[in-house]
Amino acid sequence: MELQYLDFEKNIKDVSERIEEMKALRERGDELPEKHIEDEIERLELKQSRVLRRIYRSLEPWQKVQVSRHPQRPHALDYVTHMVDNFQPLAGDKLYGEDPAMVAGIGFIDGMAVAVLGTEKGKNTRERMKYSFGMPKPEGYRKAKRIMEMAHRFKLPLVTFVDTPGAFPGVEAEARGQSEAIASCIEQMLKIDVPVVSIITGEGGSGGAIAIAVADRVLMLEHSVYSVISPEGCASILWRDASSAPQASEALKMTSKDLMDLGVVDGVIKEPVGGAQRDPKLMLERTKKAVKKHLKELLAEEGPRVQMRREKFLALSRNL
Repeated sequence: MELQYLDFEKNIKDVSERIEEMKALRERGDELPEKHIEDEIERLELKQSRVLRRIYRSLEPWQKVQVSRHPQRPHALDYVTHMVDNFQPLAGDKLYGEDPAMVAGIGFIDGMAVAVLGTEKGKNTRERMKYSFGMPKPEGYRKAKRIMEMAHRFKLPLVTFVDTPGAFPGVEAEARGQSEAIASCIEQMLKIDVPVVSIITGEGGSGGAIAIAVADRVLMLEHSVYSVISPEGCASILWRDASSAPQASEALKMTSKDLMDLGVVDGVIKEPVGGAQRDPKLMLERTKKAVKKHLKELLAEEGPRVQMRREKFLALSRNL
């Protein structure tokens, strides 16, 4: 699949297009000497690498928001497929119906039985419609709660993948008790006596994200974002102008660096140069390595796990 470029990546796109032109000349065997073409391709690839590193070394918060939303970043099902062996999906909340936007199931990570939750956005228009653009409905959160209860009952460590702009905002979701479903998930995560690791893989938006991110260890991908509201929503409220989203993203302190400094998250997983979308396989492997590391540490810890998790999140309100 051809890589999609973001607005601030114009210089990278120009160099990439020039590289493709030179490769096309090489394939056609045009009159230009082959060595000249190869030298030019090598020079352009070095330039592309330098430009990419320079841009991604100093991304502004709004640019990080754009990277976090890139449609070609790995999504929950990609992480589950790569990381979880013999994954058995579980469907339905046993109250209303099934919500595909909330991935749920059980499987094994290198032989360790685990329960898994994740919000899925989809890769194309048809899939995005199916998954409600990664915004779960009440039945999705009630399904998540059911899996949390199962994890507690069978002593299965819980791993969650968070990538959502927030819970589904439709009237039908409100009619079916969206806020109660989210609150119940948060309450359940504060009760389950098993290790919990959550990874913010893209957007971590509002209560829709925290509903499955009340974890012993909360990790973020380097270019992901995590906040109480989207920049556009914040700008609409504070400045009555959604175009002020870049200013809002700065004020929200929603990047991985900001949240590490504030103590909101426990670790950052470094992304490939240019973002996870440029090397999904490497990103999936780095994430798997981080999850295994933190699960191993949590399983080795002694002490009242539930109490420590509660204290961790209560301390956030005191320290921020």
